[in-house]
Amino acid sequence: MKIVSLRTDLETYLRERQLITKWKKSAKLFEANIRHPSLNTELLQPHWRGIYSFRIDRKYRAHFFITPKGGAEVFLITNHYKK
Repeated sequence: MKIVSLRTDLETYLRERQLITKWKKSAKLFEANIRHPSLNTELLQPHWRGIYSFRIDRKYRAHFFITPKGGAEVFLITNHYKK
């Protein structure tokens, strides 16, 4: 599944946290196999919203939805364990 180009603010977020290399690796795995075990892709609650996430590294996750054209649009990258 192809990932739609990231918005500028998300690219900046990745750059500021030195996650560009990890993002590229995760995106490549995602595009080859959305269910690759290291991505830990999951459908978030409530399921009817159709929002998924996958792991960039142990700390950060990318949240996405599937577009009508069948691509994946990442709309949020978060620190998964931030309190």
